[in-house]
Amino acid sequence: MLINALIQVGIFAALVTIISVPLGLYMARVFSGEQTFLDPILRPLERLLYRLAGVHPDREQGWAEYAVSMLLFSGVGMVLLYAIERLQLFLPLNPQHLSAVPSDLAFNTAASFTSNTNWQAYAGETTMSYLTQMAGLAFHNFVSAATGIAVAIAVIRGFVRRNASTLGNFWVDLTRAVLWILLPLSIVGALVLIWQGVPQNFSPYTQVTTLEGAHQVIAQGPVASQEIIKQLGTNGGGFFNANSAHPYENPNPLTNLLEMLAIFAIAAGLTHTFGQMAGDRRQGWALFAAMAILFLIGTTAAIWAEQKGNPQFAAMGVDQHASALQSGGNMEGKEVRFGIVNSALWATVTTDASCGAVNSMHDSFTPLGGLVPLVNMQIGEIIFGGVGSGLYGMLVMAVMAVFIAGLMVGRTPEYLGKKIESREMKLAMLFILIFPALILIPAGIAVVIKPGLAGISNPGPHGFSQILYAFTEAAANNGSAFAGLNANSMFYNVALAIIMLGGRFLMKVPVLALAGSLAGKRTVPPSAGTFPTGGVVFVVLLTAVILIVAALTFFPADALGPIVEHLAMVQHQLF
Repeated sequence: MLINALIQVGIFAALVTIISVPLGLYMARVFSGEQTFLDPILRPLERLLYRLAGVHPDREQGWAEYAVSMLLFSGVGMVLLYAIERLQLFLPLNPQHLSAVPSDLAFNTAASFTSNTNWQAYAGETTMSYLTQMAGLAFHNFVSAATGIAVAIAVIRGFVRRNASTLGNFWVDLTRAVLWILLPLSIVGALVLIWQGVPQNFSPYTQVTTLEGAHQVIAQGPVASQEIIKQLGTNGGGFFNANSAHPYENPNPLTNLLEMLAIFAIAAGLTHTFGQMAGDRRQGWALFAAMAILFLIGTTAAIWAEQKGNPQFAAMGVDQHASALQSGGNMEGKEVRFGIVNSALWATVTTDASCGAVNSMHDSFTPLGGLVPLVNMQIGEIIFGGVGSGLYGMLVMAVMAVFIAGLMVGRTPEYLGKKIESREMKLAMLFILIFPALILIPAGIAVVIKPGLAGISNPGPHGFSQILYAFTEAAANNGSAFAGLNANSMFYNVALAIIMLGGRFLMKVPVLALAGSLAGKRTVPPSAGTFPTGGVVFVVLLTAVILIVAALTFFPADALGPIVEHLAMVQHQLF
């Protein structure tokens, strides 16, 4: 089983590395305004869109104007999605005649998809019409992902420009992210999924009679078009309640591999976009290497924990070893067609990125296996991370790392030739501190009030883990869940919606301000005391800083949930 796991993880890691380089360089050309092979088709459409919207593409924006444009666009989109949900009974493409989405759930869902979280407190096939799925949810899968990419590109410009007062034009970056990147990849990816058996139609649900004589309703619809963009845009919201464990969303091992690659592709590629735009490819490789190390650590831990299984079962004489007749380990909540390795690998990938799509139920993982997705999000969704958000989150941590390195050698820290001074550190710390505040404060409130406790299905440490996981995924804009928590209540719908919006937009503003501050700086030539940021030493330091910051912030909370649950599970071995 160890060799099997190593082969599968190794192939996946190699494919991510291979895909990320050309995609990253292509994105650098797109956002630098250079010629691409799609220009003859897309340039006329781009000009038409600017003319219709009244956008002046040559006019650049400062960080504040860029941030206001992003917030206004997202706010209007959220209101429109809410309206579609509330009015879907009267709108077309609703062959099941589904009723209006309740107000609190509609607010939660609108906040979720606008913030690129795609947390779902509902069953998609019984709640959302085809129009809502396509014009509402799938549309936001595109534009919320494009918003993240646009902000990342603006942040890159802030890091690499000198004596500048602008970061680009939000409307141009948004348009180019959709037309040149997300749309072409989605068209190709959707066709591949249709080839592999994912439905794409507008037919009513099918009524069938099973071999046992029971009646069953088989849901279908425009699935492939939403499935591919939910992975490429690290959105994660499923057409069906079972998400990517459903055979219509993820039919076989090939689609499983392709969808995992789609989750990482753009986020990994953006590291090379950064290196190319910075004029030093080593800078991008350094960020990629730190992300890859953290990914491999998490994957190894998750697979080991799930293959080890539950020692309490072993004490009862239950055989949990892999053999020709059984997979062994902890198979609870997992699809047999994917097994432990691909389930644990997917759980790691989807929480390294701010995706949240699942092909197994994280609530059924072992305590340490479930701790890995939780920690991945607590690190800040920067292990490749969401499209755009992973890169700019990692760049903030890079600023923190060079600041610590500067303290070690007693000189002003520098990154890409720019001095990191008090203003930049204040903005970086604001970015870092907002995240745990959005998690720990509401989770602490939820565990002491009746509406919060009413949602848990397992009182005790696992119930605490369910609540902690819910607020962590909301702040991290992930969308996965310890699904044992009943979150479709007024308290959780409203509370999690507020946290999702805070995790997305409260953190975007300071990082844009940081980029604006750096854009106005001049570069200084390297000297004997300059700490190199494109080599192995920096990768080690960056990785260590990320782990230490996460541990100091979240270990006490994790100790009350997954860690104490693990100790309870193995207590017969300890005493």
